[in-house]
Amino acid sequence: MLPLKIGAALMVADLPRYRDWLIEGQRDLEVQDFLRPGVLTGDWRAFVAEAKAWLDGFDGRLGIHGPFYDLPLDTADEEIAPIVARRFVTGVEAAAALGASQMVIHSPFTTWDWFNFGDNPRSGNRPSAFEAKIDRVLALLAPAVARAEAEGVTLVIENIEDIAPGFRGELAARFASDAVRLSIDTGHAHYAHCATGAPPVDYFVTDAGAMLAHVHLQDADGFADRHWPPGRGTVNWHAVFRAIAALPQRPHLVLELRDAGDIPTAMAYLEREGLGR
Repeated sequence: MLPLKIGAALMVADLPRYRDWLIEGQRDLEVQDFLRPGVLTGDWRAFVAEAKAWLDGFDGRLGIHGPFYDLPLDTADEEIAPIVARRFVTGVEAAAALGASQMVIHSPFTTWDWFNFGDNPRSGNRPSAFEAKIDRVLALLAPAVARAEAEGVTLVIENIEDIAPGFRGELAARFASDAVRLSIDTGHAHYAHCATGAPPVDYFVTDAGAMLAHVHLQDADGFADRHWPPGRGTVNWHAVFRAIAALPQRPHLVLELRDAGDIPTAMAYLEREGLGR
């Protein structure tokens, strides 16, 4: 039922500014520092400690954004794959130390994949490539998924270049684990819709269905990854929020904006439209 309660994806440095807003509403929060190269190979516990200090009294749903820069989930290189796998295990460890229940990871599916796999990846230009890609991802993430299961953390797979939303759904289902679910980034989906022929954003939501556990809310113009506040771009927010409200569960809903200072602007728009609170 609308309006839906909205939270935010923030760096630890932004927590002092939004601490009271987060705690008063016990809103969804995603701490994003762990996506930065070097954080998980350095003293990531310092970020955990600082975040915990600012979040004393916070009882909302908590997640982190996991690493992704130069960390392909489907790498076929036998020397690189173990390094990537370890990085995601460390990400799960950081999430658990913070008390987070989710970690966002990025989809391995690219625009190139879709144009070669086609609508039916088993009968496209390279029918064996789809299965091979999924097998590589399953193997690489197996240690992280096992650790996530033990720690009570869920990995949520976010769309990036995805054209066919069902590819991610099939990948998540193949893990056969409650520790793997789906994430949607509204701006990424809108880019894919406008630039590469993907379905509209609300179709991504409906396709994910009961597997959808997390949503990055950001507006865009369909040309680039803008991370604007809702209302500034061309995403059909009413369709998106109606699709979310129709789900049997409530995914984490966080504003992921390029400028954290735009959160009040985003909330004013969503409240005015009767979509968020």
